[in-house]
Amino acid sequence: MSGPRSGSDDESALVRAVASGSTDALAELYDRHADSIFATVMRGTDDRQLAEEVVQDTFLALWDRAELFDPAMGSLGTWLRTIARNRTIDRLRAAGRRPRLVSAEDGATRALDADALDRAAAMGNIVGGAGRGPDPEGRLERVELREAIAAAVRAMPDDERTVIVLAYQDELTQAEIAERLGWPLGTVKTRTRRALRRLRAALGEQVDPDDEPATGDGD
Repeated sequence: MSGPRSGSDDESALVRAVASGSTDALAELYDRHADSIFATVMRGTDDRQLAEEVVQDTFLALWDRAELFDPAMGSLGTWLRTIARNRTIDRLRAAGRRPRLVSAEDGATRALDADALDRAAAMGNIVGGAGRGPDPEGRLERVELREAIAAAVRAMPDDERTVIVLAYQDELTQAEIAERLGWPLGTVKTRTRRALRRLRAALGEQVDPDDEPATGDGD
């Protein structure tokens, strides 16, 4: 007898069912991902009605284009959040608006979740020695590093905090960040570089001084 399917296999099966016209499968995927998509949209706008509309747009896109999902290219959640971000950009542009910056009042717990802090800690171009094993000392160091990164992110100017949040929370490229915020790519690169340097300064010996962040044109 075969073992239980992994979560990704289960979701791929549900997407295939959606492609075949199953509304039950669509409802199941909605229940699993709607809250995450709503939260993703709300990080770019404080308009709850717009966020709710984008959630509906995203699942309508899944219903219409389920056959385009390729699990080999990434998770369903990532695919849906990408659709949601694109829909958000389209709606804000149509309304002549831009996504809001992440303010210090949001706090690091909202600005970056635990997974995003782990991704930031694990990136070799920011933090050296992040590959410690699962021993108790290594786990403690990772928790302390998370807290240090969160504090450093809170202390950043809004524009620098925003590029870090979009890079590590939403996993956007610099080009995608530029498109989302309506900033020149050189500006995004410069603000990313400044933000990474602030992290280096705040984390001191916990960072690898030999790694330089990507450079770009200034603003």
